[in-house]
Amino acid sequence: MRPKAKYYVMYAHRDQYPVQVMCRFFEVSRSGYYAFLKRLGKPEADKGLAKIIQKCQDSCDRTYGYRRVWRWLEMQGIHRNRKTVLRVMKKYGLLSEIRRRRKWTQMEQQAHKYKNLLDRQFQADKPNHKWVTDISYIHTGQGDLFLSMIRDLYDNSIVAYKTATHQTVNLVLDTIRLAMKKEKKKADEALILHSDQGTQYTSQAYFNLTQEYGITPSMSRRGNCYDNAMAENFFSILKTECIYRHKPKTFQEANELIDSFIHFYNHERIQLKTGVAPLTLRHSA
Repeated sequence: MRPKAKYYVMYAHRDQYPVQVMCRFFEVSRSGYYAFLKRLGKPEADKGLAKIIQKCQDSCDRTYGYRRVWRWLEMQGIHRNRKTVLRVMKKYGLLSEIRRRRKWTQMEQQAHKYKNLLDRQFQADKPNHKWVTDISYIHTGQGDLFLSMIRDLYDNSIVAYKTATHQTVNLVLDTIRLAMKKEKKKADEALILHSDQGTQYTSQAYFNLTQEYGITPSMSRRGNCYDNAMAENFFSILKTECIYRHKPKTFQEANELIDSFIHFYNHERIQLKTGVAPLTLRHSA
């Protein structure tokens, strides 16, 4: 129980028990309790700012991060420290609903790191020569469902994908196994599999599996999302055209939406660049 909650309990029983006794029982200081009493009846200093930020987020459909909110406040003549804006947004649940940058793992915890062999060359002359992979989360009413996928840069098709309720290395390994099972007879001898520096991709298990299949791993530079832009691009398409519109309530519903959309994406969704669906191009190769 937080000190503030304890102070409320103490205040409610102030006529029944001595303050000193309650402080000992709840393991809080008397000075903290009396400071709490002084604040009683006074509106929280952050509430006013939170209401203004709420207006900002309503106007932008909850797409602004704290930096844009800070800029918006400045334009309204409201000057606050950026850290204050971030703290208040966290406190009142006003953070952006758009995907935020993931935290990068410290290099010391990485077992393996690979060169950026892809080097933003997002084209391939033949199938199964350059693959990109990544993991993203799908919000549901039951929590986050994690989606791992592999995309072929020849036709931008989704070669394989797997989902799980936890983001583990096995999710990544199972995706690779499925991709190799489906494309075993067609995989290029110099197959490159490009990823970011997530812990799953730097693990010993990932290294072992890529060696087993003769896959050459490639890796984005640290903190540079553009190096794996084609993986991020697919997740953006999936979420914008499907997930955000239907807002799945359960893991099962999310899985059904993902299955349906990826089938549509691979077999029917026309690409502006080629004029055909991804697998149409692949089957004609």
